[in-house]
Amino acid sequence: MLAGLSGQTIHSGSPKISVPDGAIFTDDVFVCASGSRRYRLYVPACAKESITGVVMMLHGCTQTPDDFAAGTGMNALADRHGFVVIYPAQSRGDNAQSCWNWFSRGDQRRGKGEPAILAGLAQKICADYGVTRDDTFVAGLSAGAAMAVILGETYPDVFAAVGAHSGLPAGSAKDVPSAFAAMAGNALVGPDPETASHRVRTILFHGSADRTVHPSNGEGIARRARTVGSTQSVETSDMGVASGRSHTKEISSDVDGTVSVEHWTVEGQGHAWSGGQPGGSYTDPNGPDASAEMVRFFFETENKDF
Repeated sequence: MLAGLSGQTIHSGSPKISVPDGAIFTDDVFVCASGSRRYRLYVPACAKESITGVVMMLHGCTQTPDDFAAGTGMNALADRHGFVVIYPAQSRGDNAQSCWNWFSRGDQRRGKGEPAILAGLAQKICADYGVTRDDTFVAGLSAGAAMAVILGETYPDVFAAVGAHSGLPAGSAKDVPSAFAAMAGNALVGPDPETASHRVRTILFHGSADRTVHPSNGEGIARRARTVGSTQSVETSDMGVASGRSHTKEISSDVDGTVSVEHWTVEGQGHAWSGGQPGGSYTDPNGPDASAEMVRFFFETENKDF
């Protein structure tokens, strides 16, 4: 299993998702020259008045869009803040464990494979709802986080910011053996001129007790996000406690005060979504609410009430 989700309870079947009056949760297929993927689309009832943005959510291995929606609680945040959520689905035909193929060279570059499919899907939904790049974001868990990071580097013209939970840096693996090495903390990380050319704002979470994807990978994502296309920055650190877990937040800000990177380390947390909901798999109800913090980070530069 690659960037899998071992050591947590797996729910059988897909959870039932409650949809408020006026909202819709559809199932469709996106097709482009690079391939196709099924996806779920959540549109809040307030979309009839206005849409604030689009957030793409990439599930982890063995998960489904419904499972990920239930565990992250992102639909409720969409209802509150007025954005559309895309949940692409990885099929067992494309990966036996339903993992996004972050470790495959053919799925790490612009214009090819899964990055091209996912970016194309995001562009389609944004066009449908009149959303610009500045209000388009991508987040994921584990293998989904690794793919989200790749999308941020390969399609900075599509995604304005990235959220990565328990993920791995872009370029950390090139095949199955190096993927397992990366997960163990021995990543092959180095700036790739074909992907690493533009700095994209990044928020990431990683548990200090993650035994599936070593916490050093979170440090690698943060380091890469700070250095790719970077200018001078100001580094600060903050400590706190949320829902019974202490955490450290390392913040990198540009000279104009814009926060470019937030790196959250949650003490004692394993390979699970921080502050997640019990209806989904691979969630930890304790710790800071990763979903709410990601949404706040994504939209805060717009000076919106998040």
